Amino acid sequence: MRIGIIAALPGELKPLVRGWQASTLKDGTRLWTRTVPNGDVWVAACSGMGAEAARRAFAGAEAGGPLDQVLSVGWAGAVFEGVKPGEALRLSAIIDAKTGERFQAASGRPKTELVTAARVVDGREKTRLRATYPHAVMVDMEAATIARLALMRGIPLICIKGVSDGVGAALPDLNPYLSSKGQLRLLPFLAHLAVRPTYWKSIAELNRNSSNAAKTMCDLIIEFLEDQNVDQLNRT
Repeated sequence: MRIGIIAALPGELKPLVRGWQASTLKDGTRLWTRTVPNGDVWVAACSGMGAEAARRAFAGAEAGGPLDQVLSVGWAGAVFEGVKPGEALRLSAIIDAKTGERFQAASGRPKTELVTAARVVDGREKTRLRATYPHAVMVDMEAATIARLALMRGIPLICIKGVSDGVGAALPDLNPYLSSKGQLRLLPFLAHLAVRPTYWKSIAELNRNSSNAAKTMCDLIIEFLEDQNVDQLNRT
């Protein structure tokens, strides 16, 4: 069984892929591969933020062979006060905010939905998304694309997301600093921050919360994959 684990950024996967075999494709997609004792192959991939980057990452994960299952993982912003920064959840459904499509995810906590937006959203947009989708708890930029690709291939989708920022987080607008490939243009962004000290504390909190969320998310991913392997061995 070949399982793809698709994220946007290396930091989201860092606790998970420590010690895995790493490689980088010509388009910049980063891959990590691990073969587990029962013969399953786990392939983690990331290529940046947004729909196009998600498609590249999915293609990269498929480069070594078709996937039997896919996990959409990574950081997401809270749109519901009931989820806190640093936490991670297995979601039950994904909604594409642009098209209104809804994709079911396997083994998710009931009534915990993720909304996928086309850009990084601010606090006002988080409030609007929660009002529009009453079961939404988080927002990201990639999961709906991964869900659509999984549906086209007829393979199961699992969605596990870690909360990087709360509903009321006062963060600078990242959108002007994202490249066409979904990468943060770090130097211009840091120059923007340097003269805006009001954001320094919130950026420090974002970094801390993101690190904690990546660790919590890693635990959930490993728990899911190892439980699944035990079930397969028992059936065999």
